[in-house]
Amino acid sequence: MHKVIGLMSGTSLDGIDAALLETDGVRLGALGEALTQPYPPDLRAQLRAAIDCAAELEAGAPLPQQLREVERALTDAHADAVDALLKQAGLSAEAIFLVGFHGQTVLHRPQQRWTLQLGDGARLAQLTGIDVVHDFRTADVGAGGQGAPLVPLYHAALVAEAGVKPPVAVVNIGGVANVTWVGQDELLAFDTGPGNAPLDDWALRHTGRPLDEDARLARAGHVHETVVEKMLAHDFFTRRPPKSLDRMDFGLRSVEHLNAADGAATLTAFTAAAIARARAHFAQPAQLWVVCGGGRHNPALMAELRQRLNAPVMTAENLGWRGDFLEAEAFAFLAARSERGLALSVPSTTGVPEPMRGGRLCRAPR
Repeated sequence: MHKVIGLMSGTSLDGIDAALLETDGVRLGALGEALTQPYPPDLRAQLRAAIDCAAELEAGAPLPQQLREVERALTDAHADAVDALLKQAGLSAEAIFLVGFHGQTVLHRPQQRWTLQLGDGARLAQLTGIDVVHDFRTADVGAGGQGAPLVPLYHAALVAEAGVKPPVAVVNIGGVANVTWVGQDELLAFDTGPGNAPLDDWALRHTGRPLDEDARLARAGHVHETVVEKMLAHDFFTRRPPKSLDRMDFGLRSVEHLNAADGAATLTAFTAAAIARARAHFAQPAQLWVVCGGGRHNPALMAELRQRLNAPVMTAENLGWRGDFLEAEAFAFLAARSERGLALSVPSTTGVPEPMRGGRLCRAPR
């Protein structure tokens, strides 16, 4: 077992999660310290602009200067997060075996065999003095997989450790929402639809805040079910998994005609309804749904899920998991797997033709 730091910056552009995990990439040991470093407003604005810039790129094009500058600032922010975590844990860099550095997704086009996560692994290794594994998705996408979700192998390890009787559905609600269905000897994973991203964008537009805090806006509004049904008519929901989304695949056009509160309520209901649609692809109904990620803090979204799933729904904390840090932990786990040459994805999680290794190792200066 080694001490590994996982770093995750989600599609919701809220900041960096950093978590320490003891693992060898197969077994899970002790959980260490964890923290969240919110992005400063200027970096968040730069990243929003980077997403717009990336949308105009041609497949395989070199990074324009704007994206290179954002990548440098983003990498430096991750180095600061590592330093803060080490201080919180009372550890030196020498105590850490690896850092798993996901980076910030600004574009995801698996149909073009192209995905782009900003983050300079070599620079992070230099700044922290710790070996870094990064670029987790490129190999999977290059082989014809969706490149997402990559957390399912960690979800399966957690379910096994918890001793929960399958089938279990583990839902992660970040900017995009995804589900891992863990059966007795089977694993299925795919993106279910948008997560927090459209609601966050809507809240920013109408309140100036980057999210709908405590669901105040949504709880003041009315769900327009006809709009929800119209959004669910998108062909993504009938497509068989594996399947994945870009943060921008679902925008705000469908709710533009609604007032601020009704728009928030309707977007919240849409995220829940899209997750409920995932049941059609399960070999057996999930006996338990476990919700992770930032979306579980949204009381309106959790209420919609309980209503629409009609099955037991709990948060990660009910199983003793750290719901805010599961993805960061997962990339620590995947970094350890990458360093050992183990698969990061399998056909039933991303659609890749065979179990696929991935990640690139950047050695720290010695």
